[in-house]
Amino acid sequence: MFIQTESTPNPATLKFLPGQTVLEMGTADFPTAETADKSPLATRVFGVEGVAGVFFGTDFVTVTKSDAVDWDHIKPALLGAIMEHFQSGQPVMAGDHTPASGHAEHSGEDGPIVNQIKELLDSRVRPAVAQDGGDITFHGFDRGVVYLHMQGACAGCPSSTLTLKMGIENLLRHYIPEVTEVRPVAT
Repeated sequence: MFIQTESTPNPATLKFLPGQTVLEMGTADFPTAETADKSPLATRVFGVEGVAGVFFGTDFVTVTKSDAVDWDHIKPALLGAIMEHFQSGQPVMAGDHTPASGHAEHSGEDGPIVNQIKELLDSRVRPAVAQDGGDITFHGFDRGVVYLHMQGACAGCPSSTLTLKMGIENLLRHYIPEVTEVRPVAT
């Protein structure tokens, strides 16, 4: 098994490509070790000292490190942990994990606008940020303001504010006149 790595725009995050499916569909975010109990793979990755977050896409594992460690010191252990997991035959997710779309539900008079927002996020934004090892999902819409949740490499990335304001906000405002602003939400 050969695992490739790719840097991301976030210097604290590295993308690992095991060359096989990680999740059949959707994503899974583990911002702390305490949230990893649903995933044998995430638990194993958090076993490497210095790991601050783990995120899964369909064909990648994104790992965020703490500031106290260097990639040169933990990358070999992470490669080993990911390889051991896939060779063990254990599932990536325990039990009957069914990934959701990642978007928050929204009901009310803004339903058609929210559906347009989600469609643009799914078709134009999410594929691009997945290339960088992250995900951006809809969190809410209130009086013209779209609230988005940033995960994986996008969470805490120095360029995420620029991506939100110059990229996503401009895209949504162009196609949906009711959108006036885009803001991130904290988890």
